[in-house]
Amino acid sequence: MEVMSDRGRAMASDVSLLEQGMKWCLEDPYDQHSNPQGFINFGVAENRVCLDLLQERLSRPDMNCLGRNALGYNATYGLKSMREETARFLSHYCRSPSPLNPDNIVIMSGCSAVICALTAVIGNPGDAFLTPAPYYSGLSVYTWAYPGLQILPVPLSSQVTEENGRPFQLTIKHLEDGMQKANQRGINIKALILTNPQNPLGEVYSAEVLEECLEFGHRYNLHVILDEIFLLSVIDTPFTSVLSLHNVPDPEHTHFIWGVSKDFGMGGCRVAVLHTENKDILRAVSRLAFHHECAGPVQHAVSRLLGDRDWLDDTFLPTSKQRMRKAQRTVISALQEMGISVHSRATGIFVWADLSKYLTSPTFEAETELWKECIEEKVCVTPGKNFHCCQPGWFRVTTSLPEDILQIGLQRLKKVLLRRLK
Repeated sequence: MEVMSDRGRAMASDVSLLEQGMKWCLEDPYDQHSNPQGFINFGVAENRVCLDLLQERLSRPDMNCLGRNALGYNATYGLKSMREETARFLSHYCRSPSPLNPDNIVIMSGCSAVICALTAVIGNPGDAFLTPAPYYSGLSVYTWAYPGLQILPVPLSSQVTEENGRPFQLTIKHLEDGMQKANQRGINIKALILTNPQNPLGEVYSAEVLEECLEFGHRYNLHVILDEIFLLSVIDTPFTSVLSLHNVPDPEHTHFIWGVSKDFGMGGCRVAVLHTENKDILRAVSRLAFHHECAGPVQHAVSRLLGDRDWLDDTFLPTSKQRMRKAQRTVISALQEMGISVHSRATGIFVWADLSKYLTSPTFEAETELWKECIEEKVCVTPGKNFHCCQPGWFRVTTSLPEDILQIGLQRLKKVLLRRLK
């Protein structure tokens, strides 16, 4: 007798290196006093440099809410106060040409839930989504979990050519090639998914590239999904949100996602946002949101956080970027001393580092061996294979960590790499 469905068996057996590393880090975390030999986690991309500021703000009396609105049943798509505050927040920080409509916003329990629900109402089983690769591997899980959709990667190379003026450059030709391959294989493409800033590359797409991608989507009647979960973590680089663009060619096929897990380091709160002007999609996603609601008291606390413009502009955001910038410089300096180059410095959360010179051979098997050696040394980084990178040797290294943890993690990483040079 079958215990599980085919999908259930596949989900139970398919564990990525990122998931495995995360499991070990959670079970045996580093602590200066109680567990100094525990794991240093360079593998999860979140802002961990401002926990002191968050703890102080979240402990203020206005965060406590045990009233009927927070404790009782509410609209599956989010508390009215939360959606209104989120609309004001995104209108301001994404620089939208006009105030966003709260009725175009759905609040759900994390960006993974948003992507699951959104892709489920967009695609049919067997359909696919284009996304530039390397890409965050969770997308494959989220788009497959409900409707059985697939990701069709658009591979980007570190090699500089006449067509690609810089490493891992995304061009419309890459997307056109992806559509052509899909047509040749009889795969129906339903959407283009972009993460901006890009994960794991750390690149920020310019307004020109965004507009070209939106035009590409419009030309092929595709949905374009913009995941901007790192939008407040861009340092020393101009950032353009899709919500700031004046002339989006197809607003009803353009969808925006953001959450508090990365910029604020509040992944445990499970709060994310979908903004779309497509009323049919809003209604359908709101039905699925019944299974992915955020707790009322959490929504209340987050809405208070997002609405405190003085605290955000005068305390949290400037301090966060200053600390991220300093932490990133520490990591880049240490990597460069070992002859390791990094691809982009736009995102203050992580860097995309080329460790290929430390591989025993130019293969993904050798990349996994290096990852395992790091795990044995109790430092977790994420290999490029996990992001479907087409070239072995690239790793994503989280930088937004406290100074003492960074130094210990870098010492452990350096120990592994120097041992490989002997």
